[in-house]
Amino acid sequence: MTDADPPPMPSYSPTPPAKKSRTDLIIAASAAAVIAAVVGTGLAVVHSGHGSKPAVLAKPKTGAPQTPSPVPSYDEVTADSFTIELRTTKRQCFGTAGCNVTVEPDLTYLEDSEDIDPDAVYDITYEIHGDESGPVIETAELSDRTTLNYTPSLISTASAGTNVSVEITDVTAQGV
Repeated sequence: MTDADPPPMPSYSPTPPAKKSRTDLIIAASAAAVIAAVVGTGLAVVHSGHGSKPAVLAKPKTGAPQTPSPVPSYDEVTADSFTIELRTTKRQCFGTAGCNVTVEPDLTYLEDSEDIDPDAVYDITYEIHGDESGPVIETAELSDRTTLNYTPSLISTASAGTNVSVEITDVTAQGV
């Protein structure tokens, strides 16, 4: 080798790059799929648990008539909707000193009870006349169209012949 000769080139034979295993790619794709499934399921559970509206799957055809669901209508319940009588359940008289009488309301609804709002509770106020001390005011509660709750009334009359009467003075609806 002389000084004018270039230095020898090192012998270099290129080696092909090593092939990456497909196993790494499969593992990464599987992990991404599992994460996506977990996140999607979590979102669905959270979304359905907060009172959200259900998804609309199909829109109604345009031009198709929309029929609203009918809103039931019920009769207005007033004092004139009933008749009332008193049923005597107990009487104890003391000669000329008068009587202690226990009475209960006997109400009759004058229309069809199916026309009464089943979800409403009606307070029916009535006045009993014939007590020595003056009128006695009581309230009965009508619920579920036919269930009447009341407290029996104890009145004192001046004599065994005292006329005891009753009238409905007011009806108010709760929960309407």
